[in-house]
Amino acid sequence: MNILLAEDESTLGELIVFMLKKKASYNVEWVMEGEDAFYYANNAHYDVLVLDWMMPNGTGIEVCQRLRKQGYAGAILMLTAKDSIQDRIDGLDSGADDYLVKPFEIDELLARIRALSRRNYAPIVEEEIKIQDLVLNRASHLIQSGTKDIQLSPREFQLLDLLVQNKGQVISREVILDRIWGIDAEVAPKTVDATVKLIRKKLKTIQKEHLLQSIRGVGYKFEQ
Repeated sequence: MNILLAEDESTLGELIVFMLKKKASYNVEWVMEGEDAFYYANNAHYDVLVLDWMMPNGTGIEVCQRLRKQGYAGAILMLTAKDSIQDRIDGLDSGADDYLVKPFEIDELLARIRALSRRNYAPIVEEEIKIQDLVLNRASHLIQSGTKDIQLSPREFQLLDLLVQNKGQVISREVILDRIWGIDAEVAPKTVDATVKLIRKKLKTIQKEHLLQSIRGVGYKFEQ
C-alpha cells in the first residue's frame, strides 16, 4: 500500500513512517509542508493521504479542499490536536474521509488506514502511457516504439514515469530523490544522474534520447 504522510513535527513524522513500514510494510512518502503534500498527491498514486491539520505553506484543511475542488477522489485521513465537535465537522466538511485526534495509538492509525483503503477511493492508474509513437507499459516496465521494445529496471521506469507524467516541467534532483528513492534514503544526487544516463542510453536505441533533457544545475524534464 502506498501512503503519503504530511506531518511537520519531525519526531512524530519519523515515528509514523517507521511504524507504518515496520508493522505494515507500507510504502510511505513523508513531506512536511502543505504545498509539498498537494504536489505529491497530484503527481503520484497513493492509497491513502494522511494530512496533519497544522502545517506551514498550507494547512491540511486547505490541501484537502484544493484537492477535492479539482476532483481528487483518493482517501484522505486528517490528523489533528483539535478535538472539538466543530473541529471534527470542519475537517470532514473540507473533504476528509476520516479524522484522528492526537495523541493516538499507531494501531488505531493502521486500522483507520486499512478501513479507508478497503473503500477503494483511489482511481485506477492506467497501465500504459502513450506519447506520440512511444508507449510506456507500467506492468512490464517496457518502452515500446513501433516494433522495438526496451526493458527498463523498476527504478529507471519509475524515474522516467515521473518525468513523463510531468512532461514539459523541470523536476529537480531533490524531488526525484524523494519521490523515487524515498525521503530517508541515503542516496547521493549523482545516483539520479547515473540513472538518467542509463535511461538516455536505452532511449538512444530508438532515437528518442533527446526527449529526456538535462537542465543544468537543477534537474531534468521530459520534452514531448
